Amino acid sequence: MEHCNVVFKPQGNVVSVPVGQTTREALYLAGLSYDFPCGGNGKCGKCRVQVSGGTSEPTAQEHHLLSEAELAEGVRLACHTRILKDTEVLLMEGVKKSNILTKSVTRALELVPVVSKRYVELPLPHLEDQRSDWQRLQDGLAEAFTDCQELTIQLSVLKGLSATLRGADFKVTALIQGQEVCGVEKHDTTSRLLGMAFDIGTTTIVGYLMDLHTGRELCHVSALNPQTKFGGDVISRTAYSNQKNGLEELHLTVIETLNRLIETAASRVEATPDDIYALSFAGNTCMHHLFLGLSPRHIALVPYVPVVSNALVLAPAAIDLVINPAGRAFVLPNVAGYVGGDTVAVVLATEMDRSDTMKLAIDIGTNGEMVLGTRDRLVSCSTAAGPAFEGAQISSGMRGADGAIDHIRFGETMELSVIGDVKPKGICGSGLIDLVAGLLELGIITKPGRILSADRVDNPKAAPFLDRLVTFENSPAFLLVDEQATAHGRPILLTQGDIRSLQAAKGAIAAGVRILCEKQGIALEEITEVILAGAFGNYMDPHNACVIGLIPKELDGRITMVGNAAGAGAKMALLSRDEFRRASDISKVVEYIELGAHKDFNTVFAYNTRF
Repeated sequence: MEHCNVVFKPQGNVVSVPVGQTTREALYLAGLSYDFPCGGNGKCGKCRVQVSGGTSEPTAQEHHLLSEAELAEGVRLACHTRILKDTEVLLMEGVKKSNILTKSVTRALELVPVVSKRYVELPLPHLEDQRSDWQRLQDGLAEAFTDCQELTIQLSVLKGLSATLRGADFKVTALIQGQEVCGVEKHDTTSRLLGMAFDIGTTTIVGYLMDLHTGRELCHVSALNPQTKFGGDVISRTAYSNQKNGLEELHLTVIETLNRLIETAASRVEATPDDIYALSFAGNTCMHHLFLGLSPRHIALVPYVPVVSNALVLAPAAIDLVINPAGRAFVLPNVAGYVGGDTVAVVLATEMDRSDTMKLAIDIGTNGEMVLGTRDRLVSCSTAAGPAFEGAQISSGMRGADGAIDHIRFGETMELSVIGDVKPKGICGSGLIDLVAGLLELGIITKPGRILSADRVDNPKAAPFLDRLVTFENSPAFLLVDEQATAHGRPILLTQGDIRSLQAAKGAIAAGVRILCEKQGIALEEITEVILAGAFGNYMDPHNACVIGLIPKELDGRITMVGNAAGAGAKMALLSRDEFRRASDISKVVEYIELGAHKDFNTVFAYNTRF
């Protein structure tokens, strides 16, 4: 098979690929991460690269999504462009520095970590004391510690026990999880006991390095979820997992990133991964499955059944994680196919399961997971909001990275906030909500979602912005930033299609809230607090979310932002055996409502697409 070389700039990576492979496939072979929000199906036009010859002719879809000027300059879509000869590819978007949310709600808990260490000095064996090595250790631990009665031990630990005891003159430290000895170390190593808690999101991964003796967070690390190169949402990744070797690629990609984050975090506190003895993980059900190497295939098919929902305790080697081999990985349980361990972690962190008053928790992303209730009853659902809030279905959309317009305020002029204080490249979800809310209040957008022409806008406060009403693809649009002021030389617009995408996303969330209220038999006004979790909920303006109807207007003024509550719940499950057990209890009592099976969902959804 004939091969050719591809040089990626500005990184300088060189890779040899078979003739006819796409630039997207070449990127993967080169080990470079690049966004493909639509899963590489050529629908979003976000994977722009600039090629210098040696490639296939532009496809019809590229002619549709790219301007003639862009095509003339060699701008192409990586998912459609095939490599035919040696060529250079400029990655136009470069490496984006994203705003990744790490802060979260905190609360007091009793520190009883999921693993512990116990140091003992054992009597030496002799002719009058011929107890087995394991019996000697078992007796010594039981005598010294009241919580070490009737311990068991793994065969793998037994195999090295004799050498460890004699190499340490019978002065050893036992690593204990539950009632099981899962490791024995020479001498007193009790001072060395670290753990890490992870929130594995569809878009980002956040890890917290914890001192299991004190419960103190030592540092946190984060990264974009590298699986984005296989698709921006759980549906596209599930589809990719069904391809040959797709599941293995998705699994190994996230494991490599987790191991890199573990090493980075340990090095920041002058430790090593071998000093880490426990890991905890929270994620939606699809991310949970891909992390474990389990197929999410049947989550996407009626009746949406996961492989497993229970909490799991695993040896790190079982999932290729590089920490102390005697350590353990604690995986939070799921509720259902589309309500996962991240939602369980939110409930755990915010103590909704102990609340006397009616509370609503919402985590908005490509899916909108929500839980409503009190200590007496919790009901949950998930709505397919789609990737509009992540920017994938928005013409100038992007995630919350450098160059993203994240907030907009209308007064006598329009004020923009851009992440990184650089020239704008696009608009992220929080900026989109601000923009649409502002245009609604100015009367430029109608409640059904139409952008009006300038001669039909009668609000005098809208006058300074009427010259921004333009035509795009034969439909009205609002010019946010003209091409001279952007980083890439293309205008940033709000199109009629963007509004329809936003209406579908916000309509799904609002419909879910109303149906949960119906299931609880309450009116919206009876909800005392709305808990907004996750990055998107943390950065958006809650009032503007109510203006557009993403959150019902009746709840304006009752909204609390709790940051990365999923990460907070994962930390609590790491620091307390009781909290980890409680996570299992929560997953079993939360009732899941399948919105697709609700007789009135389509009607409620359609009603809530209106502003």
